Amino acid sequence: MTSPLGLPADDRVLSPHTGYTRAHWEGAADGLLHAAWKWATPGRAMLDLPGRPSGSGVRSDGLEGYARTFLAAAFRVAGAEGKDPHGWLERYAHGLTAGTRTPGRDDTESWPLIRDHTVFGQPMVESASIAIGLRLTRPWLWNQLDPGTQDRAEEWLRGSLRHTPAPNNWYLFPYSVAAFLESVGRGDAETTRARERAIELLDGWYRGQGWYADGDGRAFDHYNGWALHLYPVLDAYLSGDPVLSAHYGGRLREHLEGFSLLFGADGAPLHFGRSLTYRFAASSAVALGALTGHTPLTPGASRRLASGSLRYFLDRGATGDDGLLSLGWHGPHAATLQHYSGPASPYWASKAFVSLLAPPDHPLWTATEESAPSEGPDRVLALPAPGLLVQTTQADGIVRLHNHGTDHIGPHQGESGAPDDPLYSRQAYSTVTGPTARENAADNHLAVVVAGARSGRRAIRPLGAGHGDGWGWAGSWHRPVFTSGAPMVPGLRVENVTVVRGRYELRVHRVLGAPDGARVEHTGWATGLRDGARSDLLGLHGWETRDEVRAPQGTAFTRWASVPRLSAEAEPAMLLVALASLTAEPGASPLAEAVSEVRVEGDTVEVHWTDGTTTRVAFDPLSVGHR
Repeated sequence: MTSPLGLPADDRVLSPHTGYTRAHWEGAADGLLHAAWKWATPGRAMLDLPGRPSGSGVRSDGLEGYARTFLAAAFRVAGAEGKDPHGWLERYAHGLTAGTRTPGRDDTESWPLIRDHTVFGQPMVESASIAIGLRLTRPWLWNQLDPGTQDRAEEWLRGSLRHTPAPNNWYLFPYSVAAFLESVGRGDAETTRARERAIELLDGWYRGQGWYADGDGRAFDHYNGWALHLYPVLDAYLSGDPVLSAHYGGRLREHLEGFSLLFGADGAPLHFGRSLTYRFAASSAVALGALTGHTPLTPGASRRLASGSLRYFLDRGATGDDGLLSLGWHGPHAATLQHYSGPASPYWASKAFVSLLAPPDHPLWTATEESAPSEGPDRVLALPAPGLLVQTTQADGIVRLHNHGTDHIGPHQGESGAPDDPLYSRQAYSTVTGPTARENAADNHLAVVVAGARSGRRAIRPLGAGHGDGWGWAGSWHRPVFTSGAPMVPGLRVENVTVVRGRYELRVHRVLGAPDGARVEHTGWATGLRDGARSDLLGLHGWETRDEVRAPQGTAFTRWASVPRLSAEAEPAMLLVALASLTAEPGASPLAEAVSEVRVEGDTVEVHWTDGTTTRVAFDPLSVGHR
């Protein structure tokens, strides 16, 4: 599908993989802005884009339209050293003046006030984009405002410093507001406190290997790149603070060691976690690393990832014929969304345009594109800090993520019988499949079925992870929860171990404490009839039957999906072994040809592969080996 943004012709000499250059990024920014500005209010303070409102309401959504597109315009103009042929900054200056003249008033232009996250908090999110936009464009916008408008803008922004953020990356919103105010000589004790509090929490959330938890729980997702790394590293870059840059830049470099593997050969980022309608914002950390030098990637590989992600979505209808980013993944997709998703939410993708801060003669733009990490030899990478296992295959360019550590369950939420979240609870995710919707059969899931009710997976407790030469493993355990009947069965526990090599996924489950009459089920990848990827699931031990279940609601990648399923009668203590595969490799051999023998003694399983190697998984204590 051709993008309606009117981009230049491909340059396959400089960019042999994507055809995109800096001119394409400038064109994409301008095209997105032109489309969005058709929906501006007369005073230019709101961009009321068409679509379903968010949970915060249409006025907050209008502010979101202004703020998130302003960020794209700011990167575009600042990267051009103030050149603004389309007059973007004049529009945003008018909007800032109108929006802050009488904030809180119920009229067409006045911006909503910033309140606590539990009351009316979304404007706090948008205050960060406005503050960063003003900081980036200070010589051409902020410095041209009259003192009264500057004072009113400051007073509105300070609402972010005086109210309580959500207990996660939201603390970086007042941090960014404070950084802007200090950069224009308006700092004080209030801005200092906001920055210190955010840094204190951010350092406490750091878990190692370049990964932050998004709050006090175990939420590891795309917010690492487009928020938890982006805000402090961009602040350090803009302020020129070498200490801050070394501290947070070093973490970004380490993050990109693993995160750079999470883009498929087709440019797709991993479909995993919330806010996926932000789409190519996933590449913002890659671009920021290239801009600041805090990256293990070459400039050509960095541009390959960033441009590949941008092109992936533009080529698949993310904007629609009207040039507006839709609420979804490729196109509209309701199951990808959250209650806070509104018509302008997808413009968080503006963060990817941080790449434009690199001038035209920067290596990010002058180097010839190189292959993405996932296009190289097969890779397996264990990330014990977040409890994740990455698996890539060169033959089809697919990236798979096996989840044994992230659940997005806050410490205050516990393990209630609430429905699990398909974007976090599934055992595996990829760049070519999405999880099935909550109302359909769950993919990549081990369920205990009690009195007809299937269990969910909420709080995930890591058991470890590691990798060797061409193989790796990760393990976790959870207490199955139920949304009907009793929320838990006393003593019921499921332990999961995934061992990967090549395209193969050895899935070992130990189920303890299952009640009489219960069943266990395990599903594989959800794929469609014509999406190119094929899913297979083979029972190796303990499983009795196999069938296919339908998911008519489909996934973000296909309108309709099918999911392979294994089933068995439960025992009080049982060990289950299966082999799974997701592949687009032509002529891939059947799973049965990969394994020659499976031996199970007590709580130990040995799988003998037809290539002569052996995988051994033992419980109590857990140990995993491959030789």
